[in-house]
Amino acid sequence: MINFSAITSSTHSYNFHTHTQFCDGHATIQEFVEEAVNRQFKHLGFTPHGPLNVESPCNMSRADVVPFVNEVRRMQAIHASAIHIYAGMEMDFLNTRQFTELTQSTMAAQLDYRIGSVHFIPAFDDTDQYIDIDGRFERFKPKMSLYFHGDIEAVVKSYFNQQMLMVETGGFDIIGHFDKIGLNASLYSTGIDQQPWYDRLVINLLEAILDHGYIIEINTKAWQQHNRFFPNQKYFPLLKKYNAPIIVNSDAHYPALIDSGRPEALQLLKLC
Repeated sequence: MINFSAITSSTHSYNFHTHTQFCDGHATIQEFVEEAVNRQFKHLGFTPHGPLNVESPCNMSRADVVPFVNEVRRMQAIHASAIHIYAGMEMDFLNTRQFTELTQSTMAAQLDYRIGSVHFIPAFDDTDQYIDIDGRFERFKPKMSLYFHGDIEAVVKSYFNQQMLMVETGGFDIIGHFDKIGLNASLYSTGIDQQPWYDRLVINLLEAILDHGYIIEINTKAWQQHNRFFPNQKYFPLLKKYNAPIIVNSDAHYPALIDSGRPEALQLLKLC
């Protein structure tokens, strides 16, 4: 088990959420490592989207899990004197059975850590489909009528229900971008993420996360384009009040974005 607390308390030169060509990233592991070394990073973790049994262009195949880990280990050996490199995985939660099976099926790969994330929620019909509600708003908006009857409040509640089920299921170390739905939801219905019921969903989830001892990711991927972190920066004082274990990750899909938004998030946390 990585001592994340020791790392985050000793340096800001880290990032534990990156995506390479093994999933939906746009560069090789080597290119990310070279960028991190050039920036004098001390820790770098790789987290491809884990295998799924549903159609998804963003997730790695089961056949690529071992080659991915082997490539990370190769980079570890080459760059051991310059940077600490880790093999992780961002595991997508669909349901308890799927998530447990994914955890068990990847045990043999000897990953260093796992991020648990929700990108999919069940469609509001009887088709047993899981719909990706992550990503750009232009892809999210048509799904509202196709799969969710235009009911954005129900979508938000379904998303947080998925998060809660994931927390209760366990099998991961870090919870990824836990109110990311707030961005697309607010673009669909302005101000929805400012409602008291939304705040209550966030607080209930936060308390469950802390009860189970997970590390909370502050995800900075959307800062440059949307001036927003996940969880939303308005919750940073609450994280500090609860003394929540925090890690600040960029969720980079390109090496040049490996530190994108992180200095701003770290500065806001310092001011809380």
